[in-house]
Amino acid sequence: LIRSMLYILCITLLNRSFSSFNIKLGKLFGQHIASSIILKAVNGFMKNKYPKKPLVLSLHGSTGTGKNFVSKLIAENIYKEGMESRFVHVFTSTLHFPHPSQYLTYKVRSTEKSNVSKCERSMFIFDEMDKMHPDLIDSIKPHLEYYDKLDGVSYRKAIFIFLSNAGGDSITRTALNFWEDGRKREEMELKDLETMLTLAVFNNNQSGFFHASLIDKNLVDFFVPFLPLEYSHVVQCALAEMKARRRKPDWDVAVKLVKVVKDLVYFPKTERVFSVKGCKTIVSKLDYYT
Repeated sequence: LIRSMLYILCITLLNRSFSSFNIKLGKLFGQHIASSIILKAVNGFMKNKYPKKPLVLSLHGSTGTGKNFVSKLIAENIYKEGMESRFVHVFTSTLHFPHPSQYLTYKVRSTEKSNVSKCERSMFIFDEMDKMHPDLIDSIKPHLEYYDKLDGVSYRKAIFIFLSNAGGDSITRTALNFWEDGRKREEMELKDLETMLTLAVFNNNQSGFFHASLIDKNLVDFFVPFLPLEYSHVVQCALAEMKARRRKPDWDVAVKLVKVVKDLVYFPKTERVFSVKGCKTIVSKLDYYT
């Protein structure tokens, strides 16, 4: 009876329609590769009534490029309460697992089991994945496998999202090479980044991924690259934030937006093509100037 009640609760708190997912993902500026991968991967997974394993997405890129924002969009399109849903669980490495030497005391597996047993469509977000102890990463691994059930619980309909800066430098280097060659950003495809990104993550001995077995066991379904944002994308972020604040696009607003965007740090220093912090400081800058 209790299990039936939990199932009903889970169903009532899920969004049954994903028609708005494509529209909302349009707010992810400058990430044509990531948008395409995530849209197809999440929609396909949610429509599959009998997936063979959980969906595992590993999002990589520099700070402020949209990794956390995408996680929020996915949650909002799956759960009626979005990130506030009781079925969305966020773990931040430096907050929840601050002492690598004490990894054995951290209760990630029991948390996963408890929540998936309540709702098979649970979602787990691990931020700063590259800073997590490799043994702690490997403790997650059994839940990502092709098991029918693990300790009596099926994880096949769960979603695991890993957020990491690992590989960000390689992604930025590729984007910069495209720009220096005079090629359009939109010409960049996943194949231009995928092998390089996987190697950069796997061979980085400063990352928890380096010693973990998640990658060589092929349990990550998609390594999703997030490109560095250009000036025009930061402008779009600022406009979206102003719209969210219901500020009309008058002359005064336009002047403030230009000031906000120009005051950010860009690289290369002379050409000022890419924003060093992406859109990360836009909100605080607008608070200051408005």
